[in-house]
Amino acid sequence: MAEKTTYDSNNIFAKILRGEIPSHSVYEDDAVVAFMDVMPQGPGHTLVVPKAPSRNLLDADPGTFGPLFAVVQKVAVAVKKAFGADGVTILQFNEPASGQTVYHLHVHVIPRFEGIPLKPHSGQMEKPEVLAENAGKIRTALAN
Repeated sequence: MAEKTTYDSNNIFAKILRGEIPSHSVYEDDAVVAFMDVMPQGPGHTLVVPKAPSRNLLDADPGTFGPLFAVVQKVAVAVKKAFGADGVTILQFNEPASGQTVYHLHVHVIPRFEGIPLKPHSGQMEKPEVLAENAGKIRTALAN
C-alpha cells in the first residue's frame, strides 16, 4: 500500500476556491462549488468540488459526501436539461493509477449523447467564450 500523501493547498482547485484563479462558475453554496472544466471531454463538462480540503474520496471527511453529491445530482439534472443530453456520465478518480491529476476531491459531470464518444482529456483548453456560454446555459437550467 502506498504511503498517504498530504493535501497540497496550492493545487489548482484550492486556488480557484480562494479566487486566485478565475473559473466559469455555475453553482456555489456554503460547502460546494461547481464550475466548467477548462479541458472538457464534451460540451457542458462541469466539475463539482467540495470547499473542504481533501485529496480525494479516500481521505475526505465522510460529512463532505452528502452536500457534495446533492450538488452533483443538481448539476447533473441541469446539464442534461441545458444541453438536451440523452444521459450524464459521473466520474470521480482517486490517486494516479485511477487517472487523478488534480489532488483535490472533485466529481466530473458530463452530458452525454447517443453515439458520441467522450473526447480524450488531451490537455487542450477550451475557448473562454465557449466556457462562458456553456456556464450560462447551466446556470439558466439550475434557475428553472
